[in-house]
Amino acid sequence: MIITSAEADIGDARRATSEFVGQVWSHAAVDDVVLVVSELVTNAAKHTVGWWRLRVQVQRQRLVVDVEDSSWAPPVSRAPDLGAAGGRGWPIVQHLAGSVEVLRGSSGKTVRASWFCS
Repeated sequence: MIITSAEADIGDARRATSEFVGQVWSHAAVDDVVLVVSELVTNAAKHTVGWWRLRVQVQRQRLVVDVEDSSWAPPVSRAPDLGAAGGRGWPIVQHLAGSVEVLRGSSGKTVRASWFCS
């Protein structure tokens, strides 16, 4: 499944992820995966200029979520802002995903979250 910012918004990304994961991985904590997608796509939309692309797939018994965007800057942890929203997304992603990595590419970065499928 692939969704881009040119054709969809964050809500579309959540709905498509929920449907896809529910079909391909019956033992998944679908809500956890959808929350990770929501945080990653929101961060891409909020903290980068330009486009984002979401890809959700199963590779070698792993559910893999890739969110690619136009920035080379990796996500950073920061203290949550108690007076406003912010600072909670990256720790949520790191806590809920089985593994998280940041891959640099020629046109930006990809944040990859994955879970073992059993």
